[in-house]
Order: sequence, then C-alpha cells, then structure tokens
Amino acid sequence: MNEFQLKYGCNPNQKPSRIYMADGTELPIEILSGRPGYINFLDAFNSWQLVKEVSEATGMVAATSFKHVSPTSAAVGNPLSAELKKACFVDDIAGLDDSPLACAYARARGTDRMSSFGDWIALSDVCDKTTAEIIKREVSDGIIAPGYTPEALEILKTKKKGAYNIVKIDKGYVPAPIETKQVYGITFEQGRNNFEINEALLANVVTNNKNIPESAKRDLIIALITLKYTQSNSVCYAVDGQAIGVGAGQQSRIHCTRLAGTKADTWQLRHCEKVLALPFIPTLGRADRDNVIDGYINKNEEDVCADGVWQKYFTKRPEPLTAEEAADYLASISGVALGSDAFFPFSDNIERAKKSGVSYIAEPGGSVRDDVVIEACNKYDIAMAFTGMRLFHH
Repeated sequence: MNEFQLKYGCNPNQKPSRIYMADGTELPIEILSGRPGYINFLDAFNSWQLVKEVSEATGMVAATSFKHVSPTSAAVGNPLSAELKKACFVDDIAGLDDSPLACAYARARGTDRMSSFGDWIALSDVCDKTTAEIIKREVSDGIIAPGYTPEALEILKTKKKGAYNIVKIDKGYVPAPIETKQVYGITFEQGRNNFEINEALLANVVTNNKNIPESAKRDLIIALITLKYTQSNSVCYAVDGQAIGVGAGQQSRIHCTRLAGTKADTWQLRHCEKVLALPFIPTLGRADRDNVIDGYINKNEEDVCADGVWQKYFTKRPEPLTAEEAADYLASISGVALGSDAFFPFSDNIERAKKSGVSYIAEPGGSVRDDVVIEACNKYDIAMAFTGMRLFHH
C-alpha cells in the first residue's frame, strides 16, 4: 500500500486528504482495524517516534498517551505501587505487575487523565493482553505498535463496535533524512531531527550541586525526548520513569513552566489520602471521576463538595482539600526532574519549578541571563545540566 485515502484533513471541509509515500515505496504501516484520520496519523507517527526513542535510550519498554499532536505523558515500564495503581484506576487489573508494557501505559494514561480522554496510544513493543485490557475500558481514538498478540488484537477489535483504529508499524522503518511540508502552498524542507538524546547529553552540569543520580538521568532523558515531540514552547516535569506534567505550545516560557507545574502538582495530589479516599457513587463513570478529582483538587468551576452538588458524585459529603493541606503535601515532594526545549530566560522558571519539588533540570543554556538562572538553582541546591541542544517541534 503506497497511499491511504482519508475521510478529510484536520477539519471536515478540508478535502481531499490522504497519506502517501512520495518516493513510491510502500507505507510502513498496516491498518488492522478502523479508518484513522489525518490528526490520528499525525498523533500516531509522532507518538511512535517518542516511544521508540525512549525505549532505545532507557533500555525499557515505553508508552505514551497523545492528544492533538502533543503527549499528555510518556512512561517506561516501572512497577506501580498500590497507591499509584489506585490513583491511575488500575488497581483491579489482573497481572499488571507481570507486564512492564501495561505498567508503562497505566502510568502514561494515569498521569493527566482529563487530557488523555480520547487519546492516541503508542507502544514501543508488541501489545499484550494485559495492556489491551487497560485500553479496552478507556475512551481512546486508536493505537500504534509494532505488533499485537492474538489475544490483545481480539480485545482491541471489540472497541467502538469494531471500528477502533489499530495500526501496526514496521519497527525497522527508517525515514528519509530530509523532510518537507507545505504551508500556504509554499514547501518547507529541513533535515529530520535525528539528534540522539542520551546520558552523555547531561555531562555539562553547571551548578554547584553536580549530583544527578541514575534515576534522575533516566527521568531527564524521558522529559527531553517527550519535549522533542511536544508542540513548542514546551516544558516537562518527570519522576519515577514517567512524565507527570507537560506544558505545550505556550508563547512564554514561564507559562509553560506554570502549566506543566500545575499538571505535575495535580498528579502528586491524586496520591494524597483525601483524594484516594473520595467516596464515589459506584455508578459514576471513569471520565466523570477524573473531572470530579480535578475539581476537588483545583477548585474549578463547580465546587464538588458544596451542598446540592456532592450528592451527584459521592455517597457522603467529603471534607474539602484545603489550600494549606495541598501546600503542605507538595512541600514534602522532591526529586522531580524538569526539562525545557529551550533555555530559561529568567529565574522565575526556577522559582516555579521549586514549588513542584524539582531537584534536577536539563535545558540547552545559552541565555544572556544564564548566570541568574544558575544562581537561582544554587539557592535551592538544584542540579542543572546544560545540554546545548534546542528541541523545538512544530
């Protein structure tokens, strides 16, 4: 198959639409179910690159959850604690501990569940039955992986009444070194961003604190590769083998840091005792629980604990999570890694990062205010590496 006709482009009015190989070769994919669209394939090919690179860089299986051409999270296959399983809504999945790939996707999907609603999934390795069982009950648009076990494929084909998008990609496919795209009828051409992100990139530690343990190096690598496939400007917080907060597409660096930090804080607070103990009505759907948890933590449009409201969600009225309780919980957090796709121009980014427990930073460096940013890191004993490599993605 050299080309595949799409229903439409980014929007229904954008026709005709297709994907094809300009050099006449075969597409490196096989569509096993469904009919993926234009945005589906943008998510599929970007997300596949991410998990492939994370897996190669860490030596672990990897998964990501993508929405609108940016990752909500990416993770490797570390086991989940009992607390984390509950926070990610996978404490009832049989055999989870025996499947690193399922653990990776449970982490990726469980990080920012509101943003992951209707996600595109990428797996670095063959999808197994346990991973498929997790995917089966989540609202998702599709998946790309290098293969599927017969049991996994059978499970996934039951989604969306058999119309779930399932794509198999050739793991050995190597794209051309030059890529092109058109904007307003004008063709752009550039070399592919084949820059390899690995531990050697973290050698130039510019702060007084030079200690970046192996676990933090892994987390920084995950953060940086995640940024490589996130719409810029972008900032990523990571810990324990997973991205926990991604700020994408903001024009100001500090807004990226704040947005990603708020998501990271929400992920941390999902583990606190009050949140884990919320007395949900048994019939409340998973997506509704996600929305309620976010409202409970962040005090959004609806006060979920208010009289006349809580009855829609809970069997009894929960005690609110106070600002003081949230601040105390977050103050106990440390060891978080932070990556940025370009240099931090002001020290306010470090101040915000510190509030989310950041202890390790990787950024390109090269700002005229590098000394101010380094000074701020030294104030908080944060170890920061200058990578010398910008990771813009558009």
